[in-house]
Amino acid sequence: MKFCVIGLGRFGYQVATGLAENGMGVIAIDSNEAIIASIRDQVTQAICMRVTDEASLRSVGVDEMDTVIVAMGENFAQSILITALLKKRMNIPKVIARAIDDMHKDILKLVGADRTILPEKAIGIRLADNLSSPFMDLTRLTKDFSISQIIAPKKFVGKTIAELNLYKNYNIHALGIRQDEVVTSLDPDYVVVEGAKLIFSGKHEDLEKINKL
Repeated sequence: MKFCVIGLGRFGYQVATGLAENGMGVIAIDSNEAIIASIRDQVTQAICMRVTDEASLRSVGVDEMDTVIVAMGENFAQSILITALLKKRMNIPKVIARAIDDMHKDILKLVGADRTILPEKAIGIRLADNLSSPFMDLTRLTKDFSISQIIAPKKFVGKTIAELNLYKNYNIHALGIRQDEVVTSLDPDYVVVEGAKLIFSGKHEDLEKINKL
């Protein structure tokens, strides 16, 4: 997969370096020479330039990318223009654009963005969820469905995952177990031990019931 990240602020920089760490080919573009110098050894190609039109995008091979991330959300007009060029004129298969607010997001969708992201909003919602949740960690996938990390309830200790029959009895699924920073899948024969950090998925209300067992 070939990716291009345009705009290397905090969001774009993390996306570009993260993709590269995952083995993806990444072209990183920004007009700031210092930022380009700092990322040059971490991505496939780092280009210092100001993207202004279709010709400038084609000149560096952006038209050959599978996915382009337009990450300069602060420049409202430029991000809209570049997103439109990528989708309407260059037919990039997938364009992901960073938005700064809901109106910006709606406009980006109108000009063709396949996906829009409001990083600050997403981070704020996740922080609020974790501060107000009884769980050790919580990732909300939809308004009602989440993935959470819960210390194994005493009622589960000494029983296998198969014996617990989690979906039938609690309407949840056990996805894995966390040990330090490593998460591994759970075998049906795994016997739950006291203090185990289990990863569950399900409706928020069902997860809360598990947490109170």
